[in-house]
Amino acid sequence: MPCAARTSASKCVPPASSILKERDCVAELLASPRAALADVVRSGRHGRTDGPPGLILSERAELSLATIIARKGESQALAELVRSAYGIDLPLTPRFAGGQLPDGRFLIFIWGGFEQWLAFAEGAQDLERELTLGLGKRAMITDQSDGRTILRLRGPKARAVLAKGMAIDLHPRAFKPGDVALTMAAHIGVQLWQVDGTPTYEIAVARSLAKSLWAWLSASASEFGYEVE
Repeated sequence: MPCAARTSASKCVPPASSILKERDCVAELLASPRAALADVVRSGRHGRTDGPPGLILSERAELSLATIIARKGESQALAELVRSAYGIDLPLTPRFAGGQLPDGRFLIFIWGGFEQWLAFAEGAQDLERELTLGLGKRAMITDQSDGRTILRLRGPKARAVLAKGMAIDLHPRAFKPGDVALTMAAHIGVQLWQVDGTPTYEIAVARSLAKSLWAWLSASASEFGYEVE
């Protein structure tokens, strides 16, 4: 019986030489993060095709992100440290602030609630490590490059599209460039801020929900015609 069992098992297990091998190296895959919407984004014009597009949609896949939470009683000291290290006034209200670093990169701090922020910078550098070295004594830093993604929409109809699924007042008198809101978009929790008066908005969302948010944005923008970059 033992011999029979071994014979039976050998028929079920394919020889190692017959198993297909992938060419990609695990280390290379880990070092090359994939855009959250790579499988669903299609560049070009969509929806209504007559006239100029009402807005332009894109994913900011080139960013490194991290969350910052001030340690207890350290928020003021943290703000002073950010100012001295980066020349940026850390927003203590629903606003965002940023500046250009000596190496040419822009570093942005987005208010994310009481004594916490979302920070991002261009490029694939280790933002978490950089911020921890500079701010770690005053704050807890957590990498979010694989946890969240940022979508951008700009154009004359951007406000109208967002108003379809956001229960906040986006009128220029109520929500201006530099303003930030923690809100819901089509029942998805998001962090929204206005970049400029075009208007241009950016939305931070959990990567696991990014495709759902993109589907809603695409459907909402269809009547105006939109372009994907």
